[in-house]
Amino acid sequence: MTRRPLFLLAAAALALGGCSTISNSLDAINPFAPSAPRMSPLPELGKSEQAAKTLWSVDVGDAKAYDFTPAIVGETVYVAEHKGTLYRLDNGKTTWKIDVGQPLSAGVGVGAGMLVVGTAKGGVLAFDAETGKALWQAQVSSEVLATPAVSSDGVAVRSGDNRIFFLDARDGSRKWLYQRPMPALSVRSTGAPVFADRYLFAGFPGGKLVGLSLQNGAPVWEGTVAQPKGTTELDRVADIVSAPVIDGTQICAVAFQGKVACFDMGQGGAMVWSRDISSARGVALDGRYLFVTDDDGVVYGLDRLSGGSLWKQDKLRNRAVTAPAVRGEAVVVGDAEGYVHFLSREEGAFLARQKTDGTAIRVAPQRLGEAVLTQSSGGDVSLIGIQ
Repeated sequence: MTRRPLFLLAAAALALGGCSTISNSLDAINPFAPSAPRMSPLPELGKSEQAAKTLWSVDVGDAKAYDFTPAIVGETVYVAEHKGTLYRLDNGKTTWKIDVGQPLSAGVGVGAGMLVVGTAKGGVLAFDAETGKALWQAQVSSEVLATPAVSSDGVAVRSGDNRIFFLDARDGSRKWLYQRPMPALSVRSTGAPVFADRYLFAGFPGGKLVGLSLQNGAPVWEGTVAQPKGTTELDRVADIVSAPVIDGTQICAVAFQGKVACFDMGQGGAMVWSRDISSARGVALDGRYLFVTDDDGVVYGLDRLSGGSLWKQDKLRNRAVTAPAVRGEAVVVGDAEGYVHFLSREEGAFLARQKTDGTAIRVAPQRLGEAVLTQSSGGDVSLIGIQ
């Protein structure tokens, strides 16, 4: 695994002293830099090739250094961009767009009839999902990089210092705050908290996955995905920086410089299995399999019950590949050149490929009907399907 650019940034952070965060490998490794590892050429699709087609595309504006995730409600899509515009799209057409009045750094969270976005100054802004009308504003302790999680119970916001704020969905007032001791060095995290039943799950530096009570924020369960190892602070970075995934009683997460692991909450949160795969990208689950993209851009298909290997696709190495998404019989990822790749769910073979605007796709594609939705760093929001 090639991590030199990440380590250089980390060393600079250490020189400043104190508790520091470093850019994760999605931000730090520029595949176009002269010193970067050689990006794999686009692989041939082969005999299984299917036709990919862009069903619609909208330019919403540059994301700059931030990762924006579209929100989907039925056929409606909500997207945000860095300068501060929030869009509602219906079937690829702009129903409304609003200027929120300040630059944005995260979003879009959706739920309970509202949209929630974050700012680099720790602002949390809520809007009516139907009309775009401003509802309330709140403040957290530092920049918001992760998409807020929204439900009728409240709005969960991870701040850049890895605190979890739980806000009242009605007015944004704070209901509780969860924080834990942080190591001297941690990876900049964009991993959103995830609601499940009466709990909120989030990953943290040090390889810990924690379940919090929605009622008061008390930790009710903690699972170890990875253990920090090594003699230096850099060696000991083992952080969960992507969102965990939950299906039924199973919850899975992956750590940078660590492992991918699954736990059974029906059995008291006992670990079911773990594998030595490092990732700052993330994982996806379906009924039978778990899919993960490692830090080199290699995509794995694993048995979700045992962690056993099903397939490994390494022909996208060093292309800054996103976390995977599952669309029917395909596993879908984006890359640094704006390509969307469809892989066979069963074998990992390439099925189809479609290019967007040529700028990096840094957030996992999302399923919308029988197609997938992507948002590039350059601002291209595209719905792509295969036949």
